[in-house]
Amino acid sequence: MIKLEDVSYCYPQGGKEALSGVSLSVRPGECIFVTGPSGAGKTTLCMAAAGILEHEYGGKKGGRVTIRGRDVKEYPSLSDISGHVGMVFDDPEAQLIFTTVEEEILSALERRGLSPDEIEQRLASIMEITHLSALRERAPHALSGGQKQRVVLATTLALGTDILILDEPTAELDEQGTQSIVSVLKDLKAEGKTIILTEHKYSRFRDLADRLVVMEGGEIRASGPPDQLAAEESVRRIIIPDFSGIRDISVALPQRGSKPLISVQGLEHFYGDVPALRGVSLEVLPGEFIAIVGENGSGKTTLIKHFIGLLRPTRGTVTVDGKNAATAPVSELAHSVGLVFQNPDHMFFANTVAEEIKFGITNLGIPDPDKVLERVMEKTGLSHARDLYPRWLSRGERQRLAIACVLAMQPKVIVLDEPTTGLDGRESREIMEILTHLQRDGCAIVMVTHSRQIAEECTDRIITMEGGKIRSDITRER
Repeated sequence: MIKLEDVSYCYPQGGKEALSGVSLSVRPGECIFVTGPSGAGKTTLCMAAAGILEHEYGGKKGGRVTIRGRDVKEYPSLSDISGHVGMVFDDPEAQLIFTTVEEEILSALERRGLSPDEIEQRLASIMEITHLSALRERAPHALSGGQKQRVVLATTLALGTDILILDEPTAELDEQGTQSIVSVLKDLKAEGKTIILTEHKYSRFRDLADRLVVMEGGEIRASGPPDQLAAEESVRRIIIPDFSGIRDISVALPQRGSKPLISVQGLEHFYGDVPALRGVSLEVLPGEFIAIVGENGSGKTTLIKHFIGLLRPTRGTVTVDGKNAATAPVSELAHSVGLVFQNPDHMFFANTVAEEIKFGITNLGIPDPDKVLERVMEKTGLSHARDLYPRWLSRGERQRLAIACVLAMQPKVIVLDEPTTGLDGRESREIMEILTHLQRDGCAIVMVTHSRQIAEECTDRIITMEGGKIRSDITRER
């Protein structure tokens, strides 16, 4: 169905080859599971296999890619290829253009020339299997990250192509959402669909994969039966997360009655007429390491945006280090709380790593900026990258850079939204080790995560949200 022969590629901005001598043949009805560390070339491989590099990107290309026996160069346009190949990108926002969820899916169905009755039937079916029926009239831009990811997958399924290329389709999904996607893909495979899948959740997709492909440095390092490769230690470190020993039980927990750094009382927030938070109350004490967990759309990200003033309460109060977060300027709150976004790329604008980190230091007037810069780069393992362009870094390095930018501003609380999204097991452990060191230095850490494993093995307190409310708030025993 798809064949890559000695494919090499270098992006227009130059630098190291993103793909180097890659050869891969995907048979009809086969599911290929592609994994590897951030920056290994997985996304570039997907775009090469989908014909996107040939028709949409410049840069230096080498080798040959064929789809259904036809060279991608022979297809008149990417639109012609899309009749055979559907692709889900790792950034769902890049594929959402319509005003409602229903319109996004309908746009794909209508391209197929189906009858009105068939369109309506397929629309209802796709919405049901992707759990989007209740969101059909919602604007995609107002959805959570995981909900957006489901919409993009639904739109791709609506195209009805024989080949599906999925670049981390469950990166922003909770456990229930991930299991739903696994079930959908199993059904599609049973129908004879060909699937190329890049993911870090190997254990969830093990029964689906026919072949495991491990990439590193733009090359295919290993390819073969999943169980055989997974038994190799170097591969296991990438595909199976290990957070044992990270939680530091020597760090003293805050005493009851300590003055809170963040106090939330009766918080409610509405997006138009849609309630996102309903009567939320909690306190964040100095030195705590808190995980906020819950399904997509439960209100986790909406809650933490109130801590830095990016959202203002509809009702209730949020007090940050003695300041009213409903009225205090964001720049003032930034002295006390730093927020690391789910997508680190949303934070970057400078030309080098050092300039990116130093911006916040200078903007807040922090003394000894050069000394702070060096200390932060050392703590986050970025000293080697100080003169590199931020977007040239791997996903794991960009995540560390986002943490470094916030850490440099010396806040009392660091808030992170899904800091391990898109990272392999080894990189996820590195991030959690950094956060544990920051807690040891006295920072309070508040982390939104879908990973129960991370919450239970790395944090001291787990807050579970459901339907915009706090369902449970448990401080774990040492």
